[in-house]
Amino acid sequence: MMLGLTNTGTEPCILKGFPGVSLAADNAGAPIGAPATRDESTPVTEVLLAPGQTGSAVLRYTQAGNYMDCGMVDAAGYRIYPPEDTASLFLPQPTKACSNAAVTLLSIGAFQPA
Repeated sequence: MMLGLTNTGTEPCILKGFPGVSLAADNAGAPIGAPATRDESTPVTEVLLAPGQTGSAVLRYTQAGNYMDCGMVDAAGYRIYPPEDTASLFLPQPTKACSNAAVTLLSIGAFQPA
């Protein structure tokens, strides 16, 4: 799936690098299991976003049911940390997660122009 971040400000901004992504139990909940690994097959580039423009990154999810040692639990969605930001966003999208942090379900690419 494509993960998009839109510049909602009034000035241009630069989006560069990888977001932090994990599954979460709810919009205020802690991450569940392992965070997304970085897919470095697409190079990091500076994406200049004018107000209203969006940058996107490829987010891949592997079905939790594929892993016998998963410790399957419900996740309400994704916790997302934009590059170079300590504040997170929550994307509601119910799915299954693994409580076993040794199982990695997510991978994320670098942001690119949408």
